[in-house]
Amino acid sequence: MSVEIRVPVLGESVTSATITRWLKQPGQAVAADEPVVELETDKISVEVPAPQAGVLGGDLMAAGAEVAVGSVLGTLDPKGTPSMTAPAKTEGTPAPKPETPVAASATTHDPMPAAARLMAEAHIAPGSVTQGTGLDGRVTKGDVIAKMAQPGAAAPRDEASLVAPKPEPVASPQAPSVPQPADAGQAASPPPAMAAALAALLGKGEQDSREQRVPMTRLRQTIARRLKDAQNTAAILTTFNEVDMSAAKALRAEYREIFEKKHGVKLGFMSIFARACIKALQEFPAINATIEGEEIIYRRFVNLGIAVGSERGLVVPVLHDADQMSFAELERNINDYGTRARA
Repeated sequence: MSVEIRVPVLGESVTSATITRWLKQPGQAVAADEPVVELETDKISVEVPAPQAGVLGGDLMAAGAEVAVGSVLGTLDPKGTPSMTAPAKTEGTPAPKPETPVAASATTHDPMPAAARLMAEAHIAPGSVTQGTGLDGRVTKGDVIAKMAQPGAAAPRDEASLVAPKPEPVASPQAPSVPQPADAGQAASPPPAMAAALAALLGKGEQDSREQRVPMTRLRQTIARRLKDAQNTAAILTTFNEVDMSAAKALRAEYREIFEKKHGVKLGFMSIFARACIKALQEFPAINATIEGEEIIYRRFVNLGIAVGSERGLVVPVLHDADQMSFAELERNINDYGTRARA
């Protein structure tokens, strides 16, 4: 007789949840209390365990469906025969036990829900975090944050981490030759499988290679909505930070005349500020993202607004594709916009 897998009580005032993903597939054997499905509400993300050992049935609710508390998610056959083997099984003779059992166990369990979501958002390959500090060696959110803090882990912020690694050009220290714009603004296009899945999810036949649309979970939608409400009602605080500009001032003083002779425009501080902002937006793409409906749109380009004071008030002309401009092009466009704004 089949055993039903139901949505558990999720907390006070929570009446429904969204199926994030199934951790086990139909026909796969599961142990008692082993997590089989992940649910998410406006407040929490929770894994639903199997009520007892058995084989997962084929009548499962689809991922992304909204389910009420107490509703049936799927069934489990306690006496069924597995038709699907669990992945990552050892072939041949059993291997000797490794000296570090914690590291070995980390590869046989799925990461915690918060850790899996953070790795998906940061585009970190699941197998890259091998040391899990959670129960039974499972990868936790803290493990992912520690991985992102490592010097070599800054690159997996875009889909380039899922394909062949591509070195980022470093700006040339010689001002006369003008450093070329970093290639990080033109991130590698996502793999075909990811692009097809994303296009199918969004119902679109083709995607703008300069943008990446990521559907928000219910939890992210609630966070975004409440942060916006707080912004509309709370007092706005402005902070000021001091920056050591001695290196930039020395660079400008050394190459100012050579730069002007070569490019016909003066080397000012605005191009340095602009390039610093561009690099920051490329390093942290979430700051350059927008929310449209229930999606977050990550942009692979930078449109930079430059505030210009005039007799008519403050105007903000926009430098489109500023990440593709050199120092000389930035200076030339900023000066041109400033002149026209004050005219």
